[in-house]
Amino acid sequence: MRKSLIEKANENIIVVAHRGASGGNIPCNTMAAYEIALKQGADMIEVDVSCSRDGKLFLFHPGMETEHLNKRINLKLMRYENIRKLHYANYDRTPTQFTIAGFDDFLEQFKGRCFINIDKFWDNPEKIYECIKRHGMTEQVLVKSKPSKKVFDVLRQLCPELPYIPIVSEQHPMHKELMDMGINYIGAEVLFKKDDSYLASDEFIDMMHRDGKYVWMNAIIYDYKEQLSGGHSDDSALTVSEDYGWGWMADKGVDFIQTDWTMMLVDYLKRTDKYYK
Repeated sequence: MRKSLIEKANENIIVVAHRGASGGNIPCNTMAAYEIALKQGADMIEVDVSCSRDGKLFLFHPGMETEHLNKRINLKLMRYENIRKLHYANYDRTPTQFTIAGFDDFLEQFKGRCFINIDKFWDNPEKIYECIKRHGMTEQVLVKSKPSKKVFDVLRQLCPELPYIPIVSEQHPMHKELMDMGINYIGAEVLFKKDDSYLASDEFIDMMHRDGKYVWMNAIIYDYKEQLSGGHSDDSALTVSEDYGWGWMADKGVDFIQTDWTMMLVDYLKRTDKYYK
């Protein structure tokens, strides 16, 4: 990587492709989805990492076997060699040509090419961290979690150099404490239901920036009844107004935006001169 994550975040809004860029016959969390996300302009890709019964790491969102494979199975109870033979299903539940990727293969393919947010890191932190180190990619990786003593202990004892972002909802009372914890705390992912939330305020965002920290907002939607960013989302950007969905976040001065519509978000940010800082 020519620039560190901090250098890149100081230069432009970091566009995070949630599980890659999927659609049609190309499922999420596949090598193809991640390659497409980079072609569409993603700065960072978000990946879900799971572990097989025999201790091998692979890319898959735990608990989504029925949705993504159209099979009622539990991958965590299977051997790696059998997992690698499975094929993803597309949106019509029809088998595709795409198989489940091994974590080592993924890291080698994307080494030096983009930043990576590893989700589910905390399920197998030692295995995942050792794999990242083995590939020499600690500077490419970001980890996140809800704040907890267990997470902080893992960070301090195992991987204090990994950039870390806590996921906070409506308030962020641990900001000052995290700054003195001996971990690489670089910012916060903020979740809020209404625009008048403290976490969406100019006061909070300015405070984070003054302290050299960054703000991550989500345009993705898991459940429309549970908005992550006060109604400003991929959905509202595409069905109401790009300015209302994505522009509102950019104008707030956020540093990371996670999306399921990478190409359209990048196009909007560059077309409106909001991408570069």
